[in-house]
Amino acid sequence: MTNNRKRVKHFHERGDLHELTFSCHDQRPLLTNEHWLKLLAKAVDSALVNHQFHLYAFVFMPEHVHLLIYPSGEPDIGGFLKAIKRPISFRIKQGLATSNRRLLDELTVQERPGVTSFRFWQEGPGYDRNLQQPDAIKNSLDYIHMNPVKRELARRPEDWKWSSARYFRSDGAELDSDLPTLTKLPANVWD
Repeated sequence: MTNNRKRVKHFHERGDLHELTFSCHDQRPLLTNEHWLKLLAKAVDSALVNHQFHLYAFVFMPEHVHLLIYPSGEPDIGGFLKAIKRPISFRIKQGLATSNRRLLDELTVQERPGVTSFRFWQEGPGYDRNLQQPDAIKNSLDYIHMNPVKRELARRPEDWKWSSARYFRSDGAELDSDLPTLTKLPANVWD
């Protein structure tokens, strides 16, 4: 079987919105723990500041994450994702070492003889799609926000706590403090 992931070409250009998707290891529903979700939101906020990105939309699903981001400086998507994933993995591994040895063992994989690694996230950069056209941006927002509804986790997009849907439905209302910080989409992206 061929690994297509290595052939995917990513374009990190200034001026493009990026729809990012990354998953938990083996698509496991690991993002169901409220504490871990709050850690994820804080890691996203920290990465936004440290890597000069704005977050326009997001949804945290049980086994994957969607982010719609925009760089305000030179885009480093790999560094941005690493700044989210690495601290979460580290903190969760620490917590599992003291509280849930079984899950820690399940998420520890053997890379080669004598070398193991803790895997909370799926290896690789995930999915990265550049968005430039207003229709593509609108479709991305709808797709991101409808994820919980399609999966029957919520009746309406705004009912899912771990999403920016409520922010869009209420015209930029204040979000729950557990969630990452959003920036309102500039009017010119709809032109």
